[in-house]
Amino acid sequence: MQDKPHRSQEQEFSEERSSLWRITFGPLVWAVHFVASYAATAAFCAKWPEPETHIDLLRLGVGLATLVALAAIGWLGWLAWRQWDFLDDHDYAHADGNSEDRHEFLGHAAFLLAVVSFIGVVYSGLPALFAGSCR
Repeated sequence: MQDKPHRSQEQEFSEERSSLWRITFGPLVWAVHFVASYAATAAFCAKWPEPETHIDLLRLGVGLATLVALAAIGWLGWLAWRQWDFLDDHDYAHADGNSEDRHEFLGHAAFLLAVVSFIGVVYSGLPALFAGSCR
């Protein structure tokens, strides 16, 4: 009889742990995109022979990396939106502190971080559109 609540607690902890990890993935994708884009640009402009004539190759690479990062963050935001459960139960306040409220709050936080990360990737990817040279 004691075994059943124990399994429920383990499942609840497992769901919350995955929710905590999910919060970090949006900003992590943003950070990886930022570092990779600027590191690739620095390496390209410093090491590529005649980088000015091949700048379109760099722009294409950073643009594709930006699209991949935006798709990943969009997918993470969609998962967080589903976890938040905003439209299904019309329960907009989570003041009780029970497991469902914590789970939905973590989805809300992950969704907001995904939105901020999406905007960050857009802004860090903008130089790919406007870069005309390495100077």
